[in-house]
Amino acid sequence: MTRIVDYELYQVPPRWLFLRIETSDGRVGWGARRRGRARTVRTAVEELLDTYLLGEDPMPIEDHWQTMYRGGFYRGGPVLMSAIAGIDQALWDLKGKHFGAPIYELLGGRARDRVRVYQWVGGDRPEGVAQAAAEKVDQGFSALKMNATPEMRRVDSPASIDAARERLAAVRETVGPEVDIGVDFHGRVSKPMAKRLAKALEPYEPMFVEEPVLPEHNDALPEIAGHTTVPIATGERMFSRWDFKEVFENGAVDVIQPDLSHAGGITEVKKIAAMAEAYDVAMAPHCPLGPIALASCVQVDACSPNVLIQEQSLDIHYNETSDVLDYLADPSVFEFDDGFIELPDGPGLGIEIDEDHVRDMTGDVDWHNPVWRHEDGSVAEW
Repeated sequence: MTRIVDYELYQVPPRWLFLRIETSDGRVGWGARRRGRARTVRTAVEELLDTYLLGEDPMPIEDHWQTMYRGGFYRGGPVLMSAIAGIDQALWDLKGKHFGAPIYELLGGRARDRVRVYQWVGGDRPEGVAQAAAEKVDQGFSALKMNATPEMRRVDSPASIDAARERLAAVRETVGPEVDIGVDFHGRVSKPMAKRLAKALEPYEPMFVEEPVLPEHNDALPEIAGHTTVPIATGERMFSRWDFKEVFENGAVDVIQPDLSHAGGITEVKKIAAMAEAYDVAMAPHCPLGPIALASCVQVDACSPNVLIQEQSLDIHYNETSDVLDYLADPSVFEFDDGFIELPDGPGLGIEIDEDHVRDMTGDVDWHNPVWRHEDGSVAEW
């Protein structure tokens, strides 16, 4: 019987942690998690692998997932679920390679031939969005996403609302009505400001407004949804199907955005997608990340009928030192054509990692998001 015999972890720029798992027959599977707290999650991955998986058959993925999740008395949260996610991705990569098939074929087969993607514009504190939007549309993208605002006070001025409205208006005027524009509130906006902002942006027909409030305030989403007809999206900071239960049951969310590198991996997000389908909710997985995370998303997108669109991060403002394609032996797997990615037909995740480049780039990369402050010195939401 094939067994897991070794693993390695690589912290690589700009802000990614890659996991390589090797089996006794020489197969290699890759997983990833993303930004922030890399040392903390690295320790969690090592603990899970050393405790439960080294020496084991990699094939019974569901049993491994249940063991990692339920084997500890305290469950859920960003650290544990991120660690499970990276391991789960690598196990699925190994399983697909064992059968010589893409992962989506093992999850029921394709529900589509290609996956629509959107492109980020404008940066963290959005500026120059109209020109950037025009450039991306000229490159063939039919969907974009931008941050709505920089940091905002709990009750901010009319000028802050006007600035957000004018930015979106400029993008809409530039790209016209055929291009979709997602607007990310990024959890920067308090409940009273979210209501005002959503209403102000509605005339410009956003594809969705994302994370209008922080996930700890999801109970406010029905009230916010009552102030706008714009679809509400959220979920990048929700980590399991149990976290998503509330938003399905209260009916306020139209698009969920689980992150396959944080929300338990391929195994868990496929279940979350099925739950969403039962509530007539679309899915647009969160992925401003690297190639392993994107490949994992595309595998779930391929076989989930309620997927709306896929986030991807080529040329995103975070990728100053390394970009998505830099770690791939064959970057053509993620070639965009009219704003779509073709489904990969290679085994497992369908990508080949350039291991030499990964090792060359490995170092003490310990990215943390910036800490923003208001004018009075108090901490602002990033």
